[in-house]
Amino acid sequence: MSSTIIAILLLFTFIGFIYYIFRGGNLMVGFFVMAILWSIIGMVPFDVAIKKVFAEPALNYGPTIIYIAFGSWFGRVLVDSGIAVGISAATNKVGKKRPLIAAVLVALVTCLIFVSAYGVGSAIAIGVILLPILLSVGLPRDLALSIFTLSIGAAMYLNVVLYNQVKAFFPKSVYGGRYLQFGICALAVQMLAVMIFLFIHRKKIDPSHADENLAIIGATDNADDVKKVPAIAFLVPLIPVIMNMAFKWDAIPALVLGTLVAMLLTGQFKNYKKAMDFMNSTIKQSISDIAGLIMFLMALTMFSGAASIDAERFRPMIAAILPHSTLVLCLAVGILSPLALFRGPFHIWGAGAATAAVLAGTGLFSDAFMLPLMYTATLFAVSTDITQSWNVWGLEYMKVESRDFLRLGIPVMWIVCIINELLVYHFFG
Repeated sequence: MSSTIIAILLLFTFIGFIYYIFRGGNLMVGFFVMAILWSIIGMVPFDVAIKKVFAEPALNYGPTIIYIAFGSWFGRVLVDSGIAVGISAATNKVGKKRPLIAAVLVALVTCLIFVSAYGVGSAIAIGVILLPILLSVGLPRDLALSIFTLSIGAAMYLNVVLYNQVKAFFPKSVYGGRYLQFGICALAVQMLAVMIFLFIHRKKIDPSHADENLAIIGATDNADDVKKVPAIAFLVPLIPVIMNMAFKWDAIPALVLGTLVAMLLTGQFKNYKKAMDFMNSTIKQSISDIAGLIMFLMALTMFSGAASIDAERFRPMIAAILPHSTLVLCLAVGILSPLALFRGPFHIWGAGAATAAVLAGTGLFSDAFMLPLMYTATLFAVSTDITQSWNVWGLEYMKVESRDFLRLGIPVMWIVCIINELLVYHFFG
């Protein structure tokens, strides 16, 4: 069978996979089936497929899973120790006299928390505190939800758990050094956009509607009724990032240090039994939080293995179509970044997984460049897509229509994505 025919058949399965994703298909099952199909259609020898598609990729991903596990534990400790909720409550003390400043502080606090916290569980735990605060100072429900999700999305540039999931496609990339410089700048761009977004919509802030909106979601402004933690503990979410940047620590010891400091500052070490109970409960919950994610990533790495073997079939086609200028490529991805929405071809945890795997397999660009290129487009969707888990929860919790959520978030993230793709070129092009 000629390479052209094989490439066409692989392309048809790729299109079928995208259709499957848009129809709401299970990603884990989809990637596993695609790994099998691409091994068969690509005429990969059986023994090679067993070793290079189904065994080695999963085994080689083991270290990344360890990073995800420790990151998830740190995030769970932030929530269960009261630090995350304490940070949230502190913002409420700004009071309802200055609602715009209070909203800005909530956005900054959300970003700070999710630099280290991760997952829909953490988003819900923090959301049920912060979202009522935004409503209590007079923000309408759709605006409050958009501020919350855009701020979470900004934090993901530095979130080590999410970064290491993307690293499955680009294993030679490194969380540190130049990437952290880019991540801080990209985070700052998105948060600046959130501030401008808030300022533009400031006339929609009306404290007289606060009680009505709180009643609609069945919540109360209860941020003052939370467990008190020392103010110094509010800096704990920054420990892993600071230790990496200042002392070049690996993420695991940095996360462990952050976890232990969080426990120490919140009194979890007052006695042995309390410490053990807290550690056991947070470890169990944190592993439970990522159990499904780990199996999904295993299937994804298997497909990546098949895609890397078959990538040579696509290389002539991609080389002819893909811009060879990194600047043109960054601009193109930025302009076309709405294709990440609805798990589209630029969303790494959607149809874009196949795009990333194929592009990575061609070797036309370095992993250090490809990861932020695709990650930036993906964070467009993470910030404002209605298929993102915590966004879906937020729509239901806040009683917001999908069209209103998309209408507010898409213009902001489109501009942010174009700017941040230019930053990708500046740092890695």
